[in-house]
Amino acid sequence: MAEARITPRSQDYAQWYQDVIREAGLAEAAEVVRGCMVIKPHGYAIWEKMQADLDRRFKATGHENAYFPLLIPLSFLAKEAAHVEGFAMECAVVTHSGLKSVDGVLSLKNELEEPYVVRPTSETIIGHFFAKWIDSYRDLPLLINQWANVMRWELRTRLFLRTGEFLWQEGHTAHATHEEAKEEVRRMLDVYRAFSEEIMAVPVIQGVKTDNERFAGAVETFCIEAMMQDGKALQAGTSHDLGQNFGKAFNVTFQSEKGEREFVWQTSWGVSTRLVGAVMMAHGDDDGLVLPPKLAPIHVVIVPIWKSDAEKAEVCAAAHKLAAELRDDGLSVKVDDRDNMRPGEKYYQWERKGVPVRIELGPRDLASQSVMIKRRIAPLDANGKPMKEKLAMDGLGVALGKVLDEFQKFLFERALAFREANTVSVDSWAQFEQVFAGEGSKFVWAHWDGTAATEKAIKDATRATIRCIPHPGHGPKAESGVCVKSGQPSRQRVLFSKSY
Repeated sequence: MAEARITPRSQDYAQWYQDVIREAGLAEAAEVVRGCMVIKPHGYAIWEKMQADLDRRFKATGHENAYFPLLIPLSFLAKEAAHVEGFAMECAVVTHSGLKSVDGVLSLKNELEEPYVVRPTSETIIGHFFAKWIDSYRDLPLLINQWANVMRWELRTRLFLRTGEFLWQEGHTAHATHEEAKEEVRRMLDVYRAFSEEIMAVPVIQGVKTDNERFAGAVETFCIEAMMQDGKALQAGTSHDLGQNFGKAFNVTFQSEKGEREFVWQTSWGVSTRLVGAVMMAHGDDDGLVLPPKLAPIHVVIVPIWKSDAEKAEVCAAAHKLAAELRDDGLSVKVDDRDNMRPGEKYYQWERKGVPVRIELGPRDLASQSVMIKRRIAPLDANGKPMKEKLAMDGLGVALGKVLDEFQKFLFERALAFREANTVSVDSWAQFEQVFAGEGSKFVWAHWDGTAATEKAIKDATRATIRCIPHPGHGPKAESGVCVKSGQPSRQRVLFSKSY
């Protein structure tokens, strides 16, 4: 069995990531379309689980789903100066319609009067329609979410984490006051935090981005930052206070209760398929993908074991009957009764796909009315080998539910312990440089003088960036100090790390 097919994380973390994607059957590069990916069924099923839970949370907070055009008139982007500057280099532009063929050679036919941009994000076109839909304070708040694909012409891509085309949701809301808009920004950031920690089992730090890192066109950008197993940070979600910038650009006004015309206050917020990559890098091991049960497309795989045709018929029938009972208990179950593979090969495959629990079912198990289970990450015995557990068939669904709940909790606590063990506070530039030497990275709490010049100097010297200025309770207690780079006064520590 080719154990070396997955490169150990300690040897080459980037290659390990690619190997896990391949072995789990999550995605592959769409080599005929530069920088894009094909999401395979197992990878897409994980995204569907994410979608379903997030969609439920969005609707519970009053948002409705809508859909807007993929193509955005080029002039729309030019209406908000900071926005167009922020996305100009990433835009894919449609300039022609139709093709003509001369002697089998294709060429472009009709040049468009105005080019269209393939949406990198939708603030501009949604602003246009908000201006049509909003007239009075009675039309507010307007709470919209869109599930869509977007295109950003990335120079360096990595499956799930950064691709030319990716899937996401983007929330867009309009409010009568700035305070209402800011409450929305904070509420949706809390939704993302709860989803990450409760469903993905990934602990995050909430905070606000620096001016240099904020979303193009926003007044402020808030984020959640997660630590991956190589010590680097991954921005797992953002929520933006857009102020009145897009309201003024697209003349989105309303008549207030006082009868005056005012510009709306807007927000936008989003997460994407990069969350699939986050789950992989937060929980995966050298044996492949590890999935939190709440995101696993398959909770339990049953592997029947037989030595003769008679045993096969009996055991497979029992396995399918057991699977049906477990499905009635709310579990997603797969029976692997392929007869062209040995049990060990099946174990190997399902471990790489991250299935949380495996059930082994043979004639002796039927006789004892019990099953042997193995968790994807199992406790070790005295010899250091993963342990299996024996569970009675009677009440198995309830027992497995407890096992899955324990596993979900275990993954979160393990990720949290890893983050805490790899988070440090430093007070000198020498200490700071030492942490980020070479490819090394951790979460570092350090003082910063608040200037863009120092922020850039730190990034140029170490490749570490300010991930966020933490919200109260999400970092060290606020204390004054001196900047690790400039020596100038600092009001509080901020979070530094290398990032994806």
